Amino acid sequence: MLTEINPKLPMRNKEQTKQYYIQQLGFSESSDYGDYLILVKDKVEIHFFEFKTLDKAQNYGQVYIRTNQIEMLYADLLNRSVAIHPNGKLATKPWGQIEFSLLDPDNNLLTFGQEANEHDDE
Repeated sequence: MLTEINPKLPMRNKEQTKQYYIQQLGFSESSDYGDYLILVKDKVEIHFFEFKTLDKAQNYGQVYIRTNQIEMLYADLLNRSVAIHPNGKLATKPWGQIEFSLLDPDNNLLTFGQEANEHDDE
């Protein structure tokens, strides 16, 4: 029945969102409907809706993105000077995941995770 999930996150400024996700995180634009944007990378598709009056400090948008190459992804983002969340550096969590987190320009929290027993050589 259910086949996939595509999160919808708020954005205040479409060009700023595009710049961050495309230039910093390596996503590409799938569709731009003016006040609605769809960006993709590999098998991940994130939808953004315009929310010009969003108060960043009050935004609790969050997405958990699974990966099978967490160390490689983390190193690549560091090499490109992408800011890692101060409390979200790469670490093994008690729930068996290796994770790190980023905040996008609108304070949406992006957490990337992989099972701790997987290896990056897949």
